[in-house]
Amino acid sequence: MVNINQGIQGALRIGQTASVLGRTGIGWLRGHRPPAPRLLRETFESLGATYIKLGQFIASSPTFFPREYVDEFQGCLDRTPSLPFSSVRRIIRQELGRPLEEVYSEINPVALASASIAQVHAARLVTGEDVVIKVQKPNVETVLLTDLNFLYLSSRLIETLAPKLSWTSLSGIVEEIQQTMMEECDFIQEARNLNTFRRFLQNTHNEDVAVPKVYEECSTRRVLTMERFYGVPLTDLETIRRVTNDPEHTLITAMNTWFASLTQCEFFHADVHAGNLMVLDDGRVGFIDFGIVGRIRPETWQAVSDFIGAVMAGNFDGMADAMVRIGITRESVDVPALSRDLSQLYRNMDRMVPDDSALHSHGDETEDEVNNILMEVVRIGEDHGLHFPREFALLLKQFLYFDRYVHILAPEMDVFMDDRLTMLH
Repeated sequence: MVNINQGIQGALRIGQTASVLGRTGIGWLRGHRPPAPRLLRETFESLGATYIKLGQFIASSPTFFPREYVDEFQGCLDRTPSLPFSSVRRIIRQELGRPLEEVYSEINPVALASASIAQVHAARLVTGEDVVIKVQKPNVETVLLTDLNFLYLSSRLIETLAPKLSWTSLSGIVEEIQQTMMEECDFIQEARNLNTFRRFLQNTHNEDVAVPKVYEECSTRRVLTMERFYGVPLTDLETIRRVTNDPEHTLITAMNTWFASLTQCEFFHADVHAGNLMVLDDGRVGFIDFGIVGRIRPETWQAVSDFIGAVMAGNFDGMADAMVRIGITRESVDVPALSRDLSQLYRNMDRMVPDDSALHSHGDETEDEVNNILMEVVRIGEDHGLHFPREFALLLKQFLYFDRYVHILAPEMDVFMDDRLTMLH
């Protein structure tokens, strides 16, 4: 019966997708003809959860997609309405298999947050602990599988019709997105991630960072009950100053923990935006939401580290050598020629760490400048036959987040020269 229901839901989803694409086509014929990147973003947002996630993937993947699409999809927001609380209660009861009153003394009916895959409610256990409950929305997995199977078949067809695109491996990108999204749907895996990161903190004797405790007796694949953290986002400088008189030290703690996880944990947190890094009321840094994680081989991280060090030293031969070790190629790379092309970016590289006045007044412009430089470096690498793995883009994205936090919390700190940071050691 479950498979029959999934088949029906999948067929309905295909019909819904065809309807949205049909309306987009009719709009085009009637004169609604924005630039292609914008039209694609608008269509993705109309198609819902899977395509919004795909848009966010494009926005964070300058190694895979043209710059105009990466820029446009920065505006692909996960705008999704909350489920009615009656539906939330029903899902939790079905998943836990017992009356809610036996587990929770209260649940706030107003969601703390709502995204495409799940929404979060504050609650209290009957034993008195404050928790949050992450509840997966109905039919999410069926919709994702239907959409992504459709995209996979479409990408294979495109690769067959246009063999030159096979090197870009559209179908491989879709497969990777599918793996990532299905992992996000598995809250048991997210619970394992939380427990693994906690063990990493214990093994490294890190008492300045915390992750939420998982209450496994009231968690399933679709419901995750976790310790509730009280604090503020890492970017809320004024409130942070009421918790600690040294915001710079707080930032260094967060950065050192993340960098240590690259080599000492099974994975790294792959979405360290401000909502997922908190300064807790007791001054510790809280890492939350481990639905998206990345894994990188030690040799790849060493090459990325060498690349960053070479950038800061203005060593273009070193940059070229590191890029060859990071990238994937079908041909031999002329490293001296790559080095010469990189050297032409010297003036832009020199602006990666602007003066203090620029940091205080133009933080967003500085982040854009760094992003533009990194994308230009990727473009030069691709011109020389290099294609970079997804993990490289994930790493660069996290670097950009931390770059923003430095501008806000420690604008006078030089992250590449500060001995308190272990990122290049």
